[in-house]
Amino acid sequence: MNAIWRRIGAIGLIIFSVWSAPLAAAERPGADVVIHDWYRLVLELVRHTATYSPPVASRAFAYLGVIAHEATASGDPARRSLAGQLNGLAPLAGRDPAKTYDEAVVINAALAEAVGQLFANTGPTGQRVLSRMQAKMAARVADGLAPDLASRSQDYGRTVVAHVLAWSKDDGGATVENMGFPVEFALNKGPGNWVPTSLVNQQQKPLLPAWGKNRTFAMPEGKSCGLPPPPAYSEEKGSAFYIEALEVHDVVKSITPEQRAIARFWSDDPMLSPTPPGHWISIALHVLDERKASAADRADLLARLGVTLADAFIGCWNSKFEYDLLRPITYIKRIIDPKWEALLITPPFPEYPSGHSTQSGAAAAVLTAFFGDNVAFVDSTHEKDGLPNRSFPNFWAAAEEAGISRLYGGIHFRAAIERGLDQGRCIGDHAVALVTRY
Repeated sequence: MNAIWRRIGAIGLIIFSVWSAPLAAAERPGADVVIHDWYRLVLELVRHTATYSPPVASRAFAYLGVIAHEATASGDPARRSLAGQLNGLAPLAGRDPAKTYDEAVVINAALAEAVGQLFANTGPTGQRVLSRMQAKMAARVADGLAPDLASRSQDYGRTVVAHVLAWSKDDGGATVENMGFPVEFALNKGPGNWVPTSLVNQQQKPLLPAWGKNRTFAMPEGKSCGLPPPPAYSEEKGSAFYIEALEVHDVVKSITPEQRAIARFWSDDPMLSPTPPGHWISIALHVLDERKASAADRADLLARLGVTLADAFIGCWNSKFEYDLLRPITYIKRIIDPKWEALLITPPFPEYPSGHSTQSGAAAAVLTAFFGDNVAFVDSTHEKDGLPNRSFPNFWAAAEEAGISRLYGGIHFRAAIERGLDQGRCIGDHAVALVTRY
């Protein structure tokens, strides 16, 4: 993973080339365009920020979504705040009913401030692009407005951010040291327990082992959607565990071009992609754009999706460190074939359940509830990375492909994938239950 993250300079050039062109100065953007543009930049910044492993990225998407929703709902009498629905979120200060506000300025000020704080540790190139975006968008949305209206609207947007990010400080995930790898951590010593699979010194301890104890957003706590144990560890041929390991071994040894393409498409490596949660945010943005969604609907969905992705990583990590299961590469090399290699790099944390499966199941639950059961779409998340787009008949088909991609890549057993999808569905239901309209 560190070898991948060292490519930050190359990624920075990509960001700079994408966002350094002059922003179109045509008409003043509406709140819907503001949300779209800020989220597109965030997807690039996730690639450019070394601490943004998938769980950390999911947390940022949750707070950005909540901020976008609260800023938008505060000016819409038909929309309901998430205060009192999300764990620990107190009511926000309302707008002055005697005064007017500009919605594009409110949401731009909110997202500009939030992105600036959440990505304060991004690299120099990201900082330059972020500063330029903040200045250009502020000028565009305020163009032609009375100064007092623009100033008042900016102040309110920043008030929303201050309230939400103050709430974020004690959630357990606000500080990430050593890129999320603890300096001290006692590994369990059983034959079925996780062991490091990387030679990198930093990764001799698992990533973010306490993440499953973080405060959740929509579900009650990290163990609310717990899972049954994985198949019992066994080295006996014919045992359920051995059969699952043999399946991974055989699939990778005889992988087809299509299976290889699926594994690569959903790999979503840190610093080379927007990460798994960013992948689902990208899908959501694509469908929202196709439907020319309003600012309120964009904020509603992005809040639900961000919240469920964050809860999915908390729930998944809670289960991962409850069961502390070894990875396929460890078992296969020890028991079946010492020369076997996985197609993908094995992530540095326990196996069960699959994080990609859990968050994909949660995302599919939210997107299906929001858009419908049979929404076909083209996933162009990796188009600029040179990977062919993939088409899906619905969100669950994409989630199931994301899950099985981890078996094709050689980094998960089947039980982790199938039960991860089940866990994700349970977690997603909590975000679906949020009430955002009166």
